This record gives sequence, C-alpha cells and structure tokens, in this order.
Amino acid sequence: MNLTELGYIAGWQVVRALPRPLVAAAFQAGADRAHRAGGGGAARLRANLRRVVGPELPDAELDDLVKRGLRSYARYWMEAFRLPARSRSQILSGFRLDGAELLAADVAAGRGAVVALPHAGNWDAAGAWVAATGWPITTVMERLKPEGVYKRFMAFRASLGMEILPTHGGPRPAFDVLLDRLRAGAVVPLLADRDLSARGVEVDFFGGKTRMPAGPALLALHTGAPLYVASLWYEPDAACASLAGPLPVPGPEVGPLDQRVRSLTQLIADRLAAGIARHPEDWHMLQRMWLDQARSGEGATLPSSASGPA
Repeated sequence: MNLTELGYIAGWQVVRALPRPLVAAAFQAGADRAHRAGGGGAARLRANLRRVVGPELPDAELDDLVKRGLRSYARYWMEAFRLPARSRSQILSGFRLDGAELLAADVAAGRGAVVALPHAGNWDAAGAWVAATGWPITTVMERLKPEGVYKRFMAFRASLGMEILPTHGGPRPAFDVLLDRLRAGAVVPLLADRDLSARGVEVDFFGGKTRMPAGPALLALHTGAPLYVASLWYEPDAACASLAGPLPVPGPEVGPLDQRVRSLTQLIADRLAAGIARHPEDWHMLQRMWLDQARSGEGATLPSSASGPA
C-alpha cells in the first residue's frame, strides 16, 4: 500500500467522521493554497477556463474564477469522501435534478437512458441520487493506478448503489454490458467531455478542436435509448443538475454510422459547452483539453465516476 492509497483511506475514514463545517473550512483552505501556489493543475484549469470565458474577461476576474473553481473541486472531494456515511434521505435531499421526470418515464417504460456528463459539480452525488431513487444505474470507470486506489473507488461507488464496470479488463467488454443494461431499462451516465482513449471523435468545443468519447452516441444509436446531456453545478445547499434532451438521434438515412456518431457527438459537445458556460467555476477540468494545448503543466488525474467506452 503506497502513500496515495493511504491518503484515500484517510479521506474516507477521517473526513466523514469530522463535523462538516470543520472539514469544509479545511478543504477550502487547501484549495486557496493551491491557488496561491499556482502549480500545474491550477495553471491547466486557468488555461481551460480562459477558453470558456474568452479573451475579453480581465485577468483579475479570471483569477477569481480559477480560485472559485479550485474551491469547487475541493468541495467535490470533501463531499465524495463523506458520501458513504450519508443516509438515503440525506443523499436524496442533497441533490436536485431538473428533468428528473424524464428519467423516471424512461425507466418506467423500460427503455433506459444515456446521460452524457461533464467533469463538473458532483457526479458521484448524481449517481448516488439515481440509485437512492430506486432506478438501476450502470456506468464505467477508468482503471486508476495504483490498483489499490482503483479497487477502493470501485467499492466506494458500488456501495452507493451503482454498478461499476472497468473500461477494460472485465469479464465482458464494457460496451456490450452497457447495451444489455440499457435494453433492460437502466440509466447509463457517462463522462463525455474528455476522451481517455486517444481514439475519440474530434469536435469543436469553445472555438477549439478536442476529442470526446464516441460511447454515448454509439449506445444511443445501437439501442434507440434516449440521449440526454447533463449540466452539473453547485448551489450553497446542494449539488444540482439539469438535463437537455432527449437529443435528436440521426437515422440511417442521414449517412453511415461513423458520420452519425460524429454528428451526434458534436451535438453533445455543444450541449456540454452551454452548461459549462453557465457554471464555469464548477467545471473540474485540470487536464489538457484541446489538441493545440502544450502537454506541460498537466493536472492530476481525475478519478472518473464514468467514462465513455471507446
């Protein structure tokens, strides 16, 4: 067991045992120190947020946005560490979803739903809320290193009621399992704003080129399940989300499958951008995002609650 794994163990055991005001103050202080230090993660967040807000925003206002962004990211970790200790009623009251009736109807009809998510707000709280509502939920998670951390994150999310599939190395390909789950009526949320495979679909995003995973589009095209794009953000008293969609899914008459995947993934990118633009301080993207960005100054890996299969 290395120091990274020990740190996560301490987070889950110690952070959830202490009073929330004390923990929240400590995590905010840590975020402010990271902001003052201006390390690689903070520098990458600053560069990414500059793309979002454009060149017109004064540097001082961008600096304040980066500070709020790091505080939001710290809040995510603080709340994630405390989630396993929360009761079902606390999970339900701590998250609000605009558009919940759409998912309720999809689950009741047995058609399932694909939800494309950004790395924003608290996606773990969103998944826990879906499970606490009583809806089946299946998603995938990238294989983190070291393996001990990966296994602990798998167990953490499974304890919240989510079925978690590894992106690779499972008994069956994750994509095949997701197809089955959708056809059985499950909710399938997938982080969709950053490609982890280097084989993603090239899209326009805030005026630049990036790659996003093809998984959400492919799942919708193969199953006919409705496809939504979520916007996630924080309010002082809760993590929040809203759904855009269902998106129009192009039929075979539009063109071959790869063309339809590109078209639908661009539509996902446009909806993700709209949500991020409304709440840029809650977009936790501390990694290289655009194809023309230098690779220096990378932030730490974001342990994803969901990521699209390639």
